[in-house]
Amino acid sequence: MVNQFTAYSGKVTTIMPFAQIRGIRMRYEIVGESGAWVALITGGRRGYDEFVPLARRLAAQGYRVVLHDRRNTGATDIVIEGDVPEETLWLDDLHELLETLGATPAFIGGSSAGARTAMRFYLRYPNRVRGLLLMRVTGGAFAAGRLPDMYYGQFIKAAREGGMAAVCAHPQYQERIAANPPMRERLMSMQAEDYIAVMSRWQEMFIAGTRLPVMGVTDEELGSIRVPTVVIPGNDLTHASANGALAAARIPGATLHSLPVTDQDIPLIPYPEWEIYEDEIAQVFVRHMRAIEGVRA
Repeated sequence: MVNQFTAYSGKVTTIMPFAQIRGIRMRYEIVGESGAWVALITGGRRGYDEFVPLARRLAAQGYRVVLHDRRNTGATDIVIEGDVPEETLWLDDLHELLETLGATPAFIGGSSAGARTAMRFYLRYPNRVRGLLLMRVTGGAFAAGRLPDMYYGQFIKAAREGGMAAVCAHPQYQERIAANPPMRERLMSMQAEDYIAVMSRWQEMFIAGTRLPVMGVTDEELGSIRVPTVVIPGNDLTHASANGALAAARIPGATLHSLPVTDQDIPLIPYPEWEIYEDEIAQVFVRHMRAIEGVRA
């Protein structure tokens, strides 16, 4: 349930910043007071803050945008447990949040891991999705070699070498603990062996998806997507433009929109560096959504 929250009807005014979702305390925000619902999902293990400017641009065009910190990111609770892929936990959490807010069906979008989660959200909950807004699709050999360690391997190594104290001392966990201080006690109460077991299991499941041309989504699954989709490719080695073009080619009827960028021979361009393109990104997304709604852009 949402803290101090009854139900949405009409204009949105004061929104509490946390909800109890599937046993975790989740930080979220709604940007916009009326209009169709949109959910945007960030990538990596970052909180939602980097998407606030884009959400404000969409809200200015008449949309309500739901942002949230996924479990184990930002100020949302850290819960290292589960027998399904972590990204499945993320999309199930988002589904529960949107249902609690009365925010379905919605346009679902995201960047990098967020784009992957958006596609998998559709595959799991097709009737809750009006359209997909995808950016910086991940794939290729470079990403396959880099991301398993980025998401899991470095933390497994820390736990093996220094136990849970070393995990808590890792800069990424320091950020999460600063945002949600009780998580330090929760982490320190875990046995390092249990932490390693869960993270290793998640890593193995993650690696299985890295072998696919569009990471985490099979060609058959891409071909089964039946909602209008727009794809904006990335331009670094983790999100090469070819990955986005491939996704757009394999999703029936998808629209490909390329920004005025060229691929760079660097591992990762942080999403905030795309700020100069956010007006164009917002225009592309609004045009796509209004076409689905039957509203003139």
